[in-house]
Amino acid sequence: MHRFCLALVPLAAFVSTASAAHWHQFRGPEGDGVARHSKPPIEWSDTTHIRWKTPIHGRGWASPVLWGDRIWIATATEDGRELSLVTVDGKTGAVERDQKLFDVAAPQFCHKFNSYASPTPAVEPGRVYVTFGSPGTAALDAETGKVLWERRDFVCNHYRGSGSSPIVYGDLLILHFDGSDHQFIVALNKKTGETVWRVNRSVDFQDLGPDGKPTMEGDLRKAYATPHVTEIDGVTTLLSQGAKAFYAYDPMTGAELWRIDERQNHSGSTRPLYGLGMVFFPSGFSQGQLLAVRPGKKGESLDANAAASDATQLSVVWKSKRSIPKKPSLLLHDGLIFGIEDGGVATCWDAKTGDTVWNERVGGNHSASPLLADGRIYFFSEEGKTAVVAASREFKKLAENALGDGFMASPAVLGDALILRSRTHLYRVQN
Repeated sequence: MHRFCLALVPLAAFVSTASAAHWHQFRGPEGDGVARHSKPPIEWSDTTHIRWKTPIHGRGWASPVLWGDRIWIATATEDGRELSLVTVDGKTGAVERDQKLFDVAAPQFCHKFNSYASPTPAVEPGRVYVTFGSPGTAALDAETGKVLWERRDFVCNHYRGSGSSPIVYGDLLILHFDGSDHQFIVALNKKTGETVWRVNRSVDFQDLGPDGKPTMEGDLRKAYATPHVTEIDGVTTLLSQGAKAFYAYDPMTGAELWRIDERQNHSGSTRPLYGLGMVFFPSGFSQGQLLAVRPGKKGESLDANAAASDATQLSVVWKSKRSIPKKPSLLLHDGLIFGIEDGGVATCWDAKTGDTVWNERVGGNHSASPLLADGRIYFFSEEGKTAVVAASREFKKLAENALGDGFMASPAVLGDALILRSRTHLYRVQN
């Protein structure tokens, strides 16, 4: 394992550089789905408030990312044999570069609900980082498209396809590999692509068959979640969800700090939130529940369904089992948690107590994560409808818009414009 001395800027300084002009990673500048200085439109249609519409070839659920007026989108052929990155001019919608990065002779199986290009790229000044999971990860020059380095040596059976997006922290590019055969998290030197650290998950679930041997049932070992770095009690912490547990790591070394076991569930898919002294995350599929966790001290671990010991700081403050999202991530705003269950039921919880404030059906099926902007929440459905509701304790539906052929990717924001990826097109929606 290679180790390097990395020059890291403070986390707050790093976040501040990613201002509202740069939607540089999955779920935006701070990874929480909030566009803090934007005023996007409330209503639109195929013929109104569409600045431009650009077809994107292939099939990919990766969300768009942007730096300034340039947008990047990952895509793949239906069969997964060709993996590409498309660069689009944010002002005009013109395709600047359509670049095939990897040829895959024998693609792994990918569930029809997923795609071979589901992880969202990450971008920073001068560089773009894109991963397709074990088939390949690459860093490119943002101006020229030149491939600066690539890695194709990570072994992981994604089972139903990859989904975890990369994040940049200082000089590190951090990636999840939670497959049916191996589950680990890795940090690469973003300048060279070399491994800085790699850590196997400490909870490695294996279902036992009648003969007492592991069946290696893939779904029970699989996860799709994107990690998140934040400051907790003055400690920089990497929050990371695996298949059967939620972990906190030291992002510099990969050392596990604390862990919440949730073995009744699997396939965690959302990006966690931290606020009000708690970590919020849905536990995944099966008997999914929403957990609010008080972070622990180094070395602590806890079963999510057991009572916390008086000897530990780590604890589950509250949990809810009603209308819990499995794929869409959550929003935290003004002491409230907002989420939408995959089947179209939206819920507002009191973030401190877990009490349900409201629970309303907005309709449709949902995979994309919602967006918060200008006091409004935008829910994007797989059928192409967007419900706009007030981000408040009182449920108030402000608009419903229909566009395109359905949203699997989460939105991006460019100024006061929404950058939306449907199954086949990229849109700039703006008053």
